[in-house]
Amino acid sequence: MLQEISIEVPPTPLRVGADERFTGRGVTIAFLDSGFYPHPDLTQPENRVLCYTSITRGHDSERAFRTPDLSSWHGTMTSVVAAGNGYLSGGRYKGVAPDANVVLVKVAGERGIHNADIQRGIEWVLEHREKYGIGVLNISCAGDEEASYLTDDLSWWAEDAVRAGIVVVCAAGNEGHRGSAGVLPPASTPAVITVGGLNDKNTLHTGDNEMYRSSYGPTVDGVQKPEVIAPSIFVAAPILPETQTAAEAELLAKLKLSPDERLSQLLAAQAGICVELDALCGAPAEIIRQAVELKLGDENIIGRSYKHVDGTSFAAPIVSAVVAQMLEANPALTPQQVKRILMETAQRLPNEPIERQGWGAVSPAHAVAYALSLRS
Repeated sequence: MLQEISIEVPPTPLRVGADERFTGRGVTIAFLDSGFYPHPDLTQPENRVLCYTSITRGHDSERAFRTPDLSSWHGTMTSVVAAGNGYLSGGRYKGVAPDANVVLVKVAGERGIHNADIQRGIEWVLEHREKYGIGVLNISCAGDEEASYLTDDLSWWAEDAVRAGIVVVCAAGNEGHRGSAGVLPPASTPAVITVGGLNDKNTLHTGDNEMYRSSYGPTVDGVQKPEVIAPSIFVAAPILPETQTAAEAELLAKLKLSPDERLSQLLAAQAGICVELDALCGAPAEIIRQAVELKLGDENIIGRSYKHVDGTSFAAPIVSAVVAQMLEANPALTPQQVKRILMETAQRLPNEPIERQGWGAVSPAHAVAYALSLRS
């Protein structure tokens, strides 16, 4: 990890107050997303990826899974935010459910992600639920347009998943305004848990917490969304390995830790990785260090293999991980009980409109304690 980095980001379990006795062990979370990569935080020291598949023919091979491209990044981040064990950071940047198993379903086609793609992904999860023991489904992507859950096929499939016993967690979206157009299917479906965004100012103090620019209801059916909120900014997430961003992060890490007299030599040896820094080869050490600090800040880099990200796409997997903790604590919980517990234990922000935050910020320790209290 980088030392004396420009910005310090607390690990997610610490910032949300998770009960780290529970790690999602024995629970499987399925993710629908644009694409994935077998990140070491999910595969080392043991491989917890039970299955990778793609609804698009030609993208479901092991080779496609292990070939990083731009479509791989978003799903890699959401899955690691929830269930990563922090392997590349010595355990620091782990998720709330670092022992959970994962199933990764790529739903992006050549033209992006559409209603039919998400629907097919949910259908696949339902077909393979028992085989992989899927208890939680995280959907950090949205459909094409607003629609009533009474007539929308995608909403019906989401409800079918809940009826089958799967806890479905959806990102609210980042449009930052009220109304049905802001919360799209399947997040607008009453049966799912929709997660909005919290801005905790990257501190552990809760007194000045405020809302992130997440979408909220009422939906076209008059359903108030989201139910709960979770951190949506300054969230530690992995840098996709074998990419230009990963190479730049590694170079910046080396420069950060190198003595002044070696900076220009190191830049010369690593020429071609970062054009902005290449131009500084031979410049005074102070200038190079200033450029390194600016680059670290611009790229949101917090370590050799991690950066901080924002969006409700990453709030949803935090809640999915909390659900995995709850199901580890009490496997008999139904999706309806899980949703009720999350809502009843959430902490409302006193200075924010209720319509934007629902029942408030998710409270993992209280939710797990409540789940435990219901064990027979």
